[in-house]
This record gives sequence, structure tokens and C-alpha cells, in this order.
Amino acid sequence: MPTTLDFPQMLRGAALRVTRPRVAVLNAVYAHPHADTDSIIGAVRRDLPEVSHQAVYDSLHALTAAGLVRRIQPSGSVARYESRVRDNHHHLVCRSCGRITDVDCAVGEAPCLTASHDSGFSIDEAEVIYWGVCPDCSTTGNS
Repeated sequence: MPTTLDFPQMLRGAALRVTRPRVAVLNAVYAHPHADTDSIIGAVRRDLPEVSHQAVYDSLHALTAAGLVRRIQPSGSVARYESRVRDNHHHLVCRSCGRITDVDCAVGEAPCLTASHDSGFSIDEAEVIYWGVCPDCSTTGNS
């Protein structure tokens, strides 16, 4: 995980202005993989109590557009954010508790799946979500 000192350099490298909210949002996303917006706001406010909801939303939007964070939204879930970008990985989602876990591509380089027909598209990413019940929910009977 990058350190807080690396975040300003990451922002500059993406041609983004370095602001305290953006650094705090990057820190929160790295510290809390697959966190929703409310969780990120809570984490950011521990460091910057005065930050507004809008500043966090704006930061998430800018960071996502710049490719520094990835936004995912499994069916039936709110948007989630993660720091693992540019590697075309997939996700496991627990139907019971909603826990999300990364899973590497099954084969090859991105995209690791080949469409049966590309309709002229230049495909550069494939997204797969595996659904099931996590080990904790399986052992407690929450399935």
C-alpha cells in the first residue's frame, strides 16, 4: 500500500491538483477496500472533520475519472470503491453479508475473457462478479 506521502505524487502524476480531501479520500480507499461512500466519508472525517459530503463525492469522481480508484457496483448494492486498478481483476460477493473479495483473472492478460462476438468493439476490460456465501456466513448458517 502506498504511504500518505505517495498520494500527492499519485495525484500529480494523474494531472490532479493536490488537496487535503483528495489525499484523505485516497487514504480511506486504500485503507478500506470495497468501501461504500458513507464509509469513506466516515474515514475521511476522522482526519478532516470539517470535510463536506460534496467534497468527498467530488474527490471520488475525480479519482475514478483519473484511474486512481475503481468504482464497482454489484447488483443490488451501492457503489463501492477500491484502489486496485489497471489489472482487470474480478470480485466475489457474499449473498448474505455483502462482503466483497478480489479474485484474479482466471487466465491471461486483460481482458481475461473473450466475447463470443465483439460487434466491432475494441474490448479492453471484462468484469465478472461471482456470487455465493462467504466462509463466515457458511459456518454461522447465514446462508
